Amino acid sequence: MNNSNSVMDRISLTRRHLLGTLAVAAASAIPIAAYAQAAAAASSSATAQAIADHFSSVATMQGEFVQFGPRGEQTGGKFYIQRPGKLRFNYDNPSPIRVIADGKNVAVGNMKLKTWDLYPLSKTPLSLLLAQRIDLSAGSVKSVKQESDLTTIALGNNTIFGNSTITMMFDPKTYDLRQWTITDNQGKDTSVMVFNVKTGMQFDNKVFRVPYEVIPGTAAYRD
Repeated sequence: MNNSNSVMDRISLTRRHLLGTLAVAAASAIPIAAYAQAAAAASSSATAQAIADHFSSVATMQGEFVQFGPRGEQTGGKFYIQRPGKLRFNYDNPSPIRVIADGKNVAVGNMKLKTWDLYPLSKTPLSLLLAQRIDLSAGSVKSVKQESDLTTIALGNNTIFGNSTITMMFDPKTYDLRQWTITDNQGKDTSVMVFNVKTGMQFDNKVFRVPYEVIPGTAAYRD
């Protein structure tokens, strides 16, 4: 009987040690896993900021683009960017559309109808793309995704842009911008793929000039 009790005691003791060891192992694994996740997130953020810094360092760029609208429509043309805040899209015929950002506003013109719509640049996600420096520590980062052939950075600010976001896609090796997608407040996407990109050129001021003189109610913006 004593031998039986002794065996049972040893089994019970061994079991308690095993359970205790598993508990310690499980408890110790939690901070290790959390640390690994935090380290991976920090590495991802550092890479994303390096890419953003590289893109921000490009003061001027021009090239060609293909735009895909929310209904599947496809258009192309030429684009021009001058940091901070300036952009121009000239769409190929037969599209009559022009888009110009002059650092203050974004103007969308229909050359056929001779009409213009005006939006404050600061209220559109384009302001993030065209900023002097894209600061990913400023709380505007929605997500960062790293893949072997693409690094994707989604930016937004609910207070300023509502549910609108801009998602930029970069080559992970060269850090070159490949595409951006603007998602509006209705969840509709407009994507722009860029190619034949050149950098470092100088533009005439007329490239980014908004024709305020023909847009009603814009006297305050006129030179």
